[in-house]
Amino acid sequence: MRNKDVADILERMGTLLEIKGEIVFKTRAYYKAAETIAGLPEDIETVRKEDRLTEIPGIGQALAEKISQYLDTGRMQAYEELIKEIPEGLLDVVQVPSVGPKKAKLFFAQLKVKNPDDLRKAVEAGKLAGLPGIQEKTIENIRRGLKIVREGQERMHLGTATQVAEEFVAALRKLSEVKDIVAAGSLRRGRETVRDIDILIDSTDPQKVMDVFVHLPQVKSVNAHGETKSSILTHNNIQVDIRVVEPKSFGAALLYFTGSKDFNIKLRQIAIKKEMKVSEYGIFSVKGEHERMLAGKTEADCFKALGLPYVPPEMREDFGEEEFFDLICRDRSRPVPALVELKDIQGDLHVHSTWSDGQNTIAQMAQAAAAKGYKYLAVSDHSPRLRVAGGVSPEDLKKKKKEIDGLNAKSKDLHILFGTEVEIDSDGNLDYNNAVLSGFDFVIAAIHSGFEQSSEHLTKRLVKVCQNKYVHAIAHPTGVHLGKREPYQFDFKEVCKAAVDHNVCLEINAFPIRLDLNGANVYHARKYGVKFVIDTDAHRAEHMDYMKFGVTTARRGWLRKEDVLNTLSYNELMKSLRK
Repeated sequence: MRNKDVADILERMGTLLEIKGEIVFKTRAYYKAAETIAGLPEDIETVRKEDRLTEIPGIGQALAEKISQYLDTGRMQAYEELIKEIPEGLLDVVQVPSVGPKKAKLFFAQLKVKNPDDLRKAVEAGKLAGLPGIQEKTIENIRRGLKIVREGQERMHLGTATQVAEEFVAALRKLSEVKDIVAAGSLRRGRETVRDIDILIDSTDPQKVMDVFVHLPQVKSVNAHGETKSSILTHNNIQVDIRVVEPKSFGAALLYFTGSKDFNIKLRQIAIKKEMKVSEYGIFSVKGEHERMLAGKTEADCFKALGLPYVPPEMREDFGEEEFFDLICRDRSRPVPALVELKDIQGDLHVHSTWSDGQNTIAQMAQAAAAKGYKYLAVSDHSPRLRVAGGVSPEDLKKKKKEIDGLNAKSKDLHILFGTEVEIDSDGNLDYNNAVLSGFDFVIAAIHSGFEQSSEHLTKRLVKVCQNKYVHAIAHPTGVHLGKREPYQFDFKEVCKAAVDHNVCLEINAFPIRLDLNGANVYHARKYGVKFVIDTDAHRAEHMDYMKFGVTTARRGWLRKEDVLNTLSYNELMKSLRK
């Protein structure tokens, strides 16, 4: 399917036209068309072949012709003419936090800034000072934004890393010579961002595996091609390394290359006290004159040889390992916490529909939830204050509720909850009044603006929301947007205390560009007594597959099934929400 390619070029057209200063309805037409095609459930090429492009909402004859031209030639004449006038590099400038199309246009007109490097040089040279509407705080925000973008280019989010790794693992697993294959490193630990991908393989014919690997279609260039180790760059400049190890050492290698570095150091310290040695080749006794291999075939064997229980990869982090090893070393019989699993999730409490900025109807989202075996689904569309998301007015809420009631009357196994993602204003007030909020089954409150406020003010906003008796949860609590926006600053402990005092959950947002709370946040919030919901924030039915990333993040924070609200049955959930 080429839906994403078509959506991307239409999105770029809209952005460039906005930088140019084109009339609003024209730029919005491109943005809306891009959004619609990105969420199209069928192949855009099939739609074009059947001459149905103009049947897609928002696609008129002119846009249909441009799309057809792109599908036929891989080029769009209107786009190529536009980038002669507006440098294509400004698309990257717009992505820098605190910039946007208007500032990109200003910097291009006044300073000839054509790309992020030009902008970085202009900031360092002090050239932004004095430009219309540019204050010192703006310049500092842009400087910080450039740093975030640079870090984002160096690391990919967990969703992208997982997809790339799965493609390579699936291709290599087909080889009869491959006995076992696992992606290791920070990806296996479920870190929110990943620099590169490490894959370990147990194989009887390393050379065959290496030869196939470097010639896969995803490979753009080969960094190294050895007998047991190879490294490549994909077409998106992602580094993927593979290594083949002997069966007797596969578990030890997996333990070693999964990390983290701090966790491995702790293992080595324990081994030394026992006159043992830990390496990627195995666990060895070093008593006497000769080394003797004790374990290496599986990770479980390696932990057992060290006198430790098996530790899930998500728990092998620099946060929490002190507590873990302190507990284990004081009481070897103490079990590792039974962490929450994907199969424990009974429903999703934060998804969107066409009532706000979602791409699918409530019925379509419910169908996807039922296919996952969920028992409930909260359709939590935005409230009116978030105009960019087409929030639901109080008048339209009655229509939405009527639609949900009708669907529930026909449903046997899935309960659709009447939910809302209600906006928190700059003073901590909610977008709907209490009379309206009382009518919802589930209320999750969110901050989408005012990130630049002081830590004290943001803390007060969040604490005030926790005190509202109709609020069940706080959505994406720190506001982070990986690669684009840092978390806003607030007193995390104070908000956790308010959440516990008022029976409000904090959300683990599973959307890969968020993963908010992150693993460290979850670990500390759990110790304060916080309860959690794991949601996908899905804006399309397929986004509900992101739940696995939220569960991984919960496991990184040591969460058990009982720590997560949406592991409850429907009746237990409703009883809990009514509290």
